[in-house]
Amino acid sequence: MTTAVQPPLPSLPLLRLRLAPARSMPRPIDGAWWPRSYDLLAELPQLLAGLPRAWGHITSVTVHGAAWTAVPGRVLVFNQVVQLRRSLTPSAPHTIVLLTPGRGRWDLLVVPPDTTEEAAGHLMAAAADGQT
Repeated sequence: MTTAVQPPLPSLPLLRLRLAPARSMPRPIDGAWWPRSYDLLAELPQLLAGLPRAWGHITSVTVHGAAWTAVPGRVLVFNQVVQLRRSLTPSAPHTIVLLTPGRGRWDLLVVPPDTTEEAAGHLMAAAADGQT
């Protein structure tokens, strides 16, 4: 009997996400996400897959700023429809807002993809510690 060797599956890059500890009081920023690009359709599935299960199914995502490419009205992610919106309000230009009906809203600082690793680390730590 011969055994066929399966080639290894391609590994996904690690999700660059840092969340603030859970608290009973709301906070302005719930953590930070450092995507590899501004291609929302490529980046969003990995982000949603890496979120805590307690957050539930994210049904709505709002990105702030004009830097994001391709923000259609909705997209299918893991066989679930997610509404996508773009906001150009100046109040939070570098954030992404995630909504789950009946569970809550989470705002994440978006660290620009071209940020150096050292600077991104500092920004993500500050966001997770509530210093943004």
